[in-house]
Amino acid sequence: MAKDSYESIWSDKKRTLFGLPLSFTTYYLTETKFIRRKGLFNIVEDEIDLYKITDKKLLLPLGQRMFGCGTIHICSKDTDTPETDIQSIKQPREVLQLLDKYITEQRDRYSIRGRDMMGFSGHPDDGFNDDYHDDI
Repeated sequence: MAKDSYESIWSDKKRTLFGLPLSFTTYYLTETKFIRRKGLFNIVEDEIDLYKITDKKLLLPLGQRMFGCGTIHICSKDTDTPETDIQSIKQPREVLQLLDKYITEQRDRYSIRGRDMMGFSGHPDDGFNDDYHDDI
């Protein structure tokens, strides 16, 4: 897919030494997806639908903070990429707020809430495990 074919809200490159974008990893945020594109000759793109993101964490190590960068760790219900990092990006707090905004919009669009993303707990009182009481 061509670089200019995304209608992205935000994009940035992974930053390396001194906060310079000297990497072949690019991140894109569209209204519906988060896309990570890696590589120079062999390009690999990974997409996560925003409504599948279950948790986010902001990491601000000293080395990145010195250059105004940070990392966002994402957990999702995506089968290919259950966890990913948006590494060494500029203005990570603003990007986290953008993610929050568009995740909420997508969840509202599909009427999905956090409890809808949780799997089966296996608790004996939830009515799904009838064999549990037979063993007691």
